[in-house]
Amino acid sequence: MKPMTIKEAMAYAHSCATRFLSESGRSFPTSSYTVFPGFCDVHVHFREPGFSYKETVATGSRAAAHGGYTSVLTMPNLSPVPDSRETLDLQLDIIRRDAVIDVTPIGAITRGERGEELADMEAMAPDVAGFSDDGRGVQSEEMMKAAMERARALGRPIVAHCEVNSLLNGGYIHDGEYARAHGHRGISSESEYAEVERDIYLSERTGCPLHLCHISTKESVALIRAAKARGADVTCETGPHYLVMDDGDLCEDGRYKMNPPLRAAADRLALVEGLIDGTVDMLATDHAPHSAEEKSRGLAGSAFGIVGLETAFPTVYTHLVRTGTVPLLRVLDALVTAPRRRFSLPLDGFSLFALDEEFTVDEADLLSKGHATPFLGERLFGVNHLTVAGGRAVYEK
Repeated sequence: MKPMTIKEAMAYAHSCATRFLSESGRSFPTSSYTVFPGFCDVHVHFREPGFSYKETVATGSRAAAHGGYTSVLTMPNLSPVPDSRETLDLQLDIIRRDAVIDVTPIGAITRGERGEELADMEAMAPDVAGFSDDGRGVQSEEMMKAAMERARALGRPIVAHCEVNSLLNGGYIHDGEYARAHGHRGISSESEYAEVERDIYLSERTGCPLHLCHISTKESVALIRAAKARGADVTCETGPHYLVMDDGDLCEDGRYKMNPPLRAAADRLALVEGLIDGTVDMLATDHAPHSAEEKSRGLAGSAFGIVGLETAFPTVYTHLVRTGTVPLLRVLDALVTAPRRRFSLPLDGFSLFALDEEFTVDEADLLSKGHATPFLGERLFGVNHLTVAGGRAVYEK
């Protein structure tokens, strides 16, 4: 199927919805709901194999369906890491057994994500969407260059977590006003954008498609915008939380701790502008569930990561679309068609949202095992009533 525009995808979804509702006899008049094509998230953590106490493919994919998603890409920081055919097959077996939506793995760049030796990329290539050492940056320029050359030959993008370890200095929130006022160790913006700059350079040198994960700084936005103007084959994502929150919203709670951290207001505004002008191609939640105990240790001691699949669209719709800041079609392109274009994923399914229906984010309503979100207690607009994937209802309110 050739890549669709978002308007074509909307028409396709409406046709699918009309047919499905007629055949299934469900009483969801499309005049009362807005039909959206199935959303696609290119950056989630479903934690299996290895960390099923945090999330499983079953619970994660149901949470995704709750949020209106019909396709996701899972990151490889698992145990064992999918870095060979054998370890990838362990993950694929779980996905085939338990996933209620389309779940495609991303394979590791290096063995064990240790940055020392390339993974068996050739063996994994037929069944992965790309290669990443998510959770840590590939520190060696020589290693990343070799990975890009290999990925290019295999027709897969490198999906880069950009972080310079030597610039972290033990930080765990943004190196900004809140960190200084409350005695926290900060993560510098340079730790991200320095590696963004390096990886763009390597991508242009090798001709390898590059996708940049969870960008959070104004400098990263500027570097990506300039690279695209040169014709570089570079795309990027940011998360809903980076678009609507900054370090002025922080409080002493692990629900506000993620990596990269919530940055300054100027960074947030640059990300919003990047989304509007297309520099920021897509929205990805970096859905990263942990146990309640792991997120109960405050900003300093809690694990990095928040959940996001079930609140992503309502958050962006409430804060950016209803306020007139970002057009709805631009948001939908970032959730539906841009990710599928980049990763050659087919369009599947639809969801039915009541856009004027308001709800309070309550952990009792979340289907994910993880409940750590900075949006708990917030009133949001946009309630999903039905998600259909693969021709069957995978979520129904």
